[in-house]
Amino acid sequence: MSTAMRSDFKAVLDSTDLAAIPRDLRFHPVQNPQPKTLTPEQVAQFNRDGFIKGLTAYSPAEIANVRQYFDDLLARVVAAGGDSYSISSAHLKYGPVWDILTNPRIVAAVSDLLGENVIGWGSHFFCKMPHDGKSVAWHQDASYWPLSPSKAVTVWLAIDDADTENACMRFVAGSQNFGGMTFRPSDPKEHNVLNQTIDNVEQYGTFVDDVLPAGQFSMHSDLLLHGSEANDSDRRRCGLTLRYASADVHAYMDWNQKGVWVRGGDPTGHWANRPRPSEQ
Repeated sequence: MSTAMRSDFKAVLDSTDLAAIPRDLRFHPVQNPQPKTLTPEQVAQFNRDGFIKGLTAYSPAEIANVRQYFDDLLARVVAAGGDSYSISSAHLKYGPVWDILTNPRIVAAVSDLLGENVIGWGSHFFCKMPHDGKSVAWHQDASYWPLSPSKAVTVWLAIDDADTENACMRFVAGSQNFGGMTFRPSDPKEHNVLNQTIDNVEQYGTFVDDVLPAGQFSMHSDLLLHGSEANDSDRRRCGLTLRYASADVHAYMDWNQKGVWVRGGDPTGHWANRPRPSEQ
């Protein structure tokens, strides 16, 4: 399997790989005085806090259909030897996930932050089963990705209701303004879904819970500190992360091959424009 087909969080890059890549890990504030979908206040909040939450992508009936699809997909993946965290780069294989990545309601909001030429390149289900004991340690998305400059946004779409009881995501508001941070390899005792941990994050801002009913989504900067606790409840907590970048972002290690032109195009010709897969 090529690097481009692997998880957008899989440990395909070590510190040496990343050090060799010339990356701009500064936060680039959005310059958009007349957004089309978001309000100017929401754009200002993104620049200040690094995130926006409480946006709607699907009605209750629509997200129920998405959930039913995911339930079936998860059953197939588990039967094939995978688990609830292993469905990654899913838009490259599954047509319905490609449809979510290109959802006009989501893309319109992302475009207000990234501009008129937007690439969708990542899709990863983070599904915490009840009492599975796994957390997501404090991290920045940008530290996992061979992209530059840091003009990328993660959409977190709630497939299930996400709240503090079943371990919703948490942000450190304003932490994107500190640029790339030093992390350490996660200790096995942390039971981290990923493999990096940033310590003492309270010094970078205030904690905000990303509580979302199913069908809503949040957007956060690739430099924003975020994570989540283990799900100790009796309810599942599934979210689909969708990754977007401005078309002027350069992707190293063939990660440009993951691309889908979700808004406008790519004047540089760098990003692939992957068609909708036929597999369900």
